[in-house]
Amino acid sequence: MRRLVLAAAVLALAACGQKADLKPRPGKQLPPAPYGRDDRPSAESLVKPTPQSAPERSVELRKRSEERTDDPFDLPPS
Repeated sequence: MRRLVLAAAVLALAACGQKADLKPRPGKQLPPAPYGRDDRPSAESLVKPTPQSAPERSVELRKRSEERTDDPFDLPPS
């Protein structure tokens, strides 16, 4: 019983998180503006992943079993 209470407390603490806006540490500044850009990006825009780093899934999952097609690159070990 004691382990269950301890595990529940650990999970409750792990679920806590800060919901405030991101800000640089005191005495620090955000990185300078990229070359060719006049304004400095915000902390939120620097943390947001680009579409290239987190692409959307473009392939549908298979709904049923299908026969595999011949793969020319599926070679036995040499």
